[in-house]
Amino acid sequence: MKALMYYGKEDVRLEDVPEPELKPGTIKIHPAFTGICGSDLHLYFDGEQNGGNSKDTPHPLSGETLPVVFGHEISGTIEAIADDVHTDMKVGDSVVVEAEMACGECPACKAGNYNDCPKLGFIGINGWGGGMSEHMVVAAERVFPVGDLPLDQAALIEPFSVAYHAVRLIHTEPGQTALVGGAGPVGLLLGTVLKAKGLKVIMSELSHARKDKALQSGAADLVIDPSKEDLLERVRTETDGRGADVAFDAAGAEPVVHQLLSALKAQGSLVVVAIHVKPVNLNLTMEMGFGEKLMSGSMGYANDHADAIKLIHDRNIDLSTFITDRIKVEDIVDKGFRPLREDAENHVKIIVSM
Repeated sequence: MKALMYYGKEDVRLEDVPEPELKPGTIKIHPAFTGICGSDLHLYFDGEQNGGNSKDTPHPLSGETLPVVFGHEISGTIEAIADDVHTDMKVGDSVVVEAEMACGECPACKAGNYNDCPKLGFIGINGWGGGMSEHMVVAAERVFPVGDLPLDQAALIEPFSVAYHAVRLIHTEPGQTALVGGAGPVGLLLGTVLKAKGLKVIMSELSHARKDKALQSGAADLVIDPSKEDLLERVRTETDGRGADVAFDAAGAEPVVHQLLSALKAQGSLVVVAIHVKPVNLNLTMEMGFGEKLMSGSMGYANDHADAIKLIHDRNIDLSTFITDRIKVEDIVDKGFRPLREDAENHVKIIVSM
C-alpha cells in the first residue's frame, strides 16, 4: 500500500509499504482525511526533537524507529473488525481514531489520566501506523463512530478533543466570560467549545485575518487586538469590572500569559493549552498570589472523544468553517507544510487525503 513515511527533518516520502494485518482486538480502517497539526510542522521543519523516537532510538511503546507512517488527526471508514471485538460498529461506518498511545500501567494510566503517561506517544508520530496511508489497523478502544458527520469535518475531532479536554479541566458555567489568547487553530476550537457550553468568548489576537475568522466562524463574540487596545480595560468593561472568569492560553507567547492573568477575575483560572518552546518568567506573588488566581496545564485528551463527538452533534457544530484547504498527500510539502508555515494567519486546518 502507499503511505507517507516520516524520516526526519524536511524528509517525508510517499512509499510502498506492507499493508497492516487485522489482529485480535483491532479494527482495520481506510483513512479518508488526515489533518495537518502544528506538531507535524515542528517535526517536518525542525526534526524529531524529543519526539520519543529517532532513527536510532525506538519509542518505548511502539518499539519503532524512524521512519514511521505520518498523520494523527484521522478520519476514515471501517474495513474489517476482528472476530473478538464486541462493538455496535460495523464495516462501512465512519469513524475517527484517538491517537494517543500510553502504557496502561503507570499511576496516571491506572487513574484514567493516560494523557499524563510518562511514555506518552501518538499514532502517526511515534509508530503504530498513521492516517496518511491507504490502510491502518488500530486497537478497537481507540476507534470512535461519528455517525453522519462528514469525514472531512471528522478529521478535526482530534484537535477538537484537545480543546474539549482543556475546557473540561476547570469549572465553567453558562453566562460566564472566557478569555482566549490566540485565534489560531486551537484557539478557534477552544472558542467553539466554550460557545457551545454557553459562555461569552473574548479573544485576543493581532492578526487581521484570524480576527475575521474568529468572528465569522462564531468562535468568539468579541476579538481584541492588544496592540491597538488595552486588553485589561476592555475585558473589565465587558464584565462590569469583574474580569474574565476563565482564560485559555492558545498562543504560546510569554506576553499573552501576562495579559491573560491580569485580565482574570479574583480566583479565576488560566489553562495553558499552547506549547511554549521558551521558559516564561512570572512574578508568582504579584500575578497569581494577589487575587488567588489558578494556573493549570492541559495535554491532549483522555476519555474525551465520545463526549466531544456528542457535543458536535447536539449543538450542530459546523467544523467545515475551519477547513481552509483540502490537498492530496503527494502535495503535502508545497500545499500543506509550507503554506501553514509561511501563510499561517490565512490558514486554520489543511486536511490531506490519499
